[in-house]
Amino acid sequence: MHLLIVAIVILVLFGGRKIPELMRGLGEGVRGFKEGMSGAQASSTPPPAPPAAAPAPEKPAEEKKS
Repeated sequence: MHLLIVAIVILVLFGGRKIPELMRGLGEGVRGFKEGMSGAQASSTPPPAPPAAAPAPEKPAEEKKS
């Protein structure tokens, strides 16, 4: 019974045309929140370490002319 009263009040306040727009906006907000939460969880895990590169061979030291 209470839900019916709330639905009637919402219908009177916002009108029949505005309700689908409000629900669409609410759905987009929830979707964005879920994406943000899954992105936050993914970024909280440390990124994988880059593969160890083989050390570059050292160049022979150039001799100085005296």
